[in-house]
Amino acid sequence: MLKFSSSSNRVVNSKKAIAECLENTLIDEQSTDCDLIVIYASIGHNLNDIISEAHKLAPSAQVVGCTCAGIIGKEGPNEAMRCLAIMTVKGGKNEFSVVIKDNIAGPNSYEIGAQLAQVLKNKNPNVNMIHFLANGIDIAADKALEGIESVFGTDVPIFGATSSDNMKAINNFQFVDDQILEKGALVIGFADPTLEVITQASHGFAIVEMPFEVTRSESNRVFELDGQAAWKCLTDNLGLQETAQLADTIPIGALAEELPENLQEEYGNTHILRVVAKKETDGSIYMPVECPVGTKLYLTKRDEDLIFDGLDKMVGQIVKNCNGRRPVAVFHADCVARGRGMLNRILKDEIVFRMQHPLCKDEDVPWLGMYGLGEFARLGGRSQFHNYTTALYVIVKRND
Repeated sequence: MLKFSSSSNRVVNSKKAIAECLENTLIDEQSTDCDLIVIYASIGHNLNDIISEAHKLAPSAQVVGCTCAGIIGKEGPNEAMRCLAIMTVKGGKNEFSVVIKDNIAGPNSYEIGAQLAQVLKNKNPNVNMIHFLANGIDIAADKALEGIESVFGTDVPIFGATSSDNMKAINNFQFVDDQILEKGALVIGFADPTLEVITQASHGFAIVEMPFEVTRSESNRVFELDGQAAWKCLTDNLGLQETAQLADTIPIGALAEELPENLQEEYGNTHILRVVAKKETDGSIYMPVECPVGTKLYLTKRDEDLIFDGLDKMVGQIVKNCNGRRPVAVFHADCVARGRGMLNRILKDEIVFRMQHPLCKDEDVPWLGMYGLGEFARLGGRSQFHNYTTALYVIVKRND
């Protein structure tokens, strides 16, 4: 059976940061070696130093991960320019497998997702849950999920996040061992038959405007909204200058698509949110999912009561689904906008406490979370892509 342990810190020196994390994740009290290290590192860290030191201290381990805008560990949230969180895993080599691919983008997201999944299934046909990390700037995340599901079906849960930088949307990185990619996608397939994962996501925004309509697009790149250049249309309606940066629209510029009625009660909201991931000089924008002509996109506003009420309901539902089982480990993805882009330090600490306390009580449960650009979690019986959410992935022992 897989055994998990986690640690996080804000040590500035990258080699010392990973060394301290590994020291704090000792499972057997004797060695920092393990079989897998999953790393979330804020963009200021030196990834080469982190990876080389991890291999030195844990020579048996496969080292994987991505950059982010901050981390959330069992120690709490941290958005320093250099902060680091890890999850170490020990177990049989046949209980997990890793695959990475380069150059994922909107138009090829389905193809890359399917390729990742096929290689993963060939390596390990017993995979029963998939941790997915991918480029956060130019990806049609919904199509990537469909590609993975084309191989594994919809019953294998996919959880994880799209990576990020410090809210600049310039570049972000994904890595497996010494292979560091800027536009990559990776999957970690877990194949421990004694474990299952419970996933759910929640946001806290309300609709404020009639929708824009996508009038010209290619895959996830939107050229026009309501017949105007997309970026100008959006900034005009937000009361911003066309020279505004992406960060200026977060979180006031959250866009939303209406959910089918049968999903609204489960989600606790009538709409699912979409963030503008990138803008071009020609006024086009990149959405994180495919946006065909005719797509309706609504403007929204942040509602603090909805944020906390939705979070409490989600955590309560997860606790109910745990049915008394103590989590073996928790993976976690929060939108960067739910960090410094939206909530001050006190509120961030409170929102994390309201996740961790009901699930962990006073027990030492391994916890690995990040502030990224998007989140993958179940909705309506299949894996979905979300924005502006808290998404929790709670691994527990199976009941059967």
